[in-house]
Amino acid sequence: MATVDDDLSQIERDIRTLKIEYEQFFGGGRKRPPTDTQWRVDSLVRRMNERINEFNFAQRFRLNNLTQTYAKYQEMWRKKTTQKETGATQHHFGAAAKAIESDRARKAALEAGTRAVPPAGSIDPAGRPAQRPQEPAAFALALSSPEHEKEKIYTLYEKLIEARGETGEKANAPTLKDFERFVKQKTKELQDKGGREVEYTVGIEGGRVRLKARVSR
Repeated sequence: MATVDDDLSQIERDIRTLKIEYEQFFGGGRKRPPTDTQWRVDSLVRRMNERINEFNFAQRFRLNNLTQTYAKYQEMWRKKTTQKETGATQHHFGAAAKAIESDRARKAALEAGTRAVPPAGSIDPAGRPAQRPQEPAAFALALSSPEHEKEKIYTLYEKLIEARGETGEKANAPTLKDFERFVKQKTKELQDKGGREVEYTVGIEGGRVRLKARVSR
């Protein structure tokens, strides 16, 4: 029987899954909004809030945080769905898209620990004009036991969907279930060849998203 903490963890996973499915919908990878998944999350959140008096302090605090986060996502999804249906996203889309891409590139660079991009017009040590990188740094994540590392798989999938959105590769995006199956099979394949830990990277090369896997140790 599932415990309170198990149910709270399930809500957290479902919110993340719902976030990914909405990103697919807004990016063109899904024809309809994920209403079935949202109904399931709504039901579980409602049932948990009805029992909140039974929880200890830590559980109540966690549920309140999850409820507030979910409410913020719901409001954002509602607005973006209305914009998508009415075509309102066309207004000032170019500037907004550039700002989002710039912010994502900066965060990716920080996550990867890359050195700062030199300012335009600067000179490299050889005296040549420094070149700005054209593509954001790749996101890397290591797995050794995918069956017990679902949160990592969700994070990797989220990065893959975000990268496809940036490059405009909206069609034929894998579902989370298919992606999870692929990662498990690929990890086992590389581990059978003698590897223990497999590193996956999501990057953009030549304007296309690339997912790579290699034995890291």
